[in-house]
Amino acid sequence: MYETLCLSALPEGESAYVTEINAGPAMDRRLTDLGLVRGTRVTCVLKSPAGDPCAYLIRGALIALRRTDADGVTLERQAQGHPTGVAAT
Repeated sequence: MYETLCLSALPEGESAYVTEINAGPAMDRRLTDLGLVRGTRVTCVLKSPAGDPCAYLIRGALIALRRTDADGVTLERQAQGHPTGVAAT
């Protein structure tokens, strides 16, 4: 089972995959230029003490984004409590 969340809600140390970018034309272009396209794995590396900005690992580069910009990126990750693979019998 998968859950959807925005990039700004991704907890520190966790990863998810980009499903959509909807941050306005100029910001969409900037985020795409940074490598945020559908299917890209993103990891939240560090959140500032105030929570803004946050540093994300995107295609091997560490990128800092403001919360307002990160809110426009939709991610999908495996829901917690739903392990992958075959259940033990």
